Amino acid sequence: MRAVDSVSLNISEGSIGQSNPEQRKFIGYSIRSLAEVVTCLFKANRRNYIPEDSFIELYNSAFHLMNKMAAFKRNIN
Repeated sequence: MRAVDSVSLNISEGSIGQSNPEQRKFIGYSIRSLAEVVTCLFKANRRNYIPEDSFIELYNSAFHLMNKMAAFKRNIN
């Protein structure tokens, strides 16, 4: 799934020699990619591709990661 890769790739791209505004921009891209991942999780769950307990675990992990990324983005000076 490309959205999963985009989360880490955008964080990486934004952290290499970028200004703070550029880093915030790339963290924003990562957050949006993570939102795509969550959408795919819902679709996979609805189509019974993954069991409910796996969906809940993955959704909770994504939710916590998104909150951490948003906090990080707010604190980039």
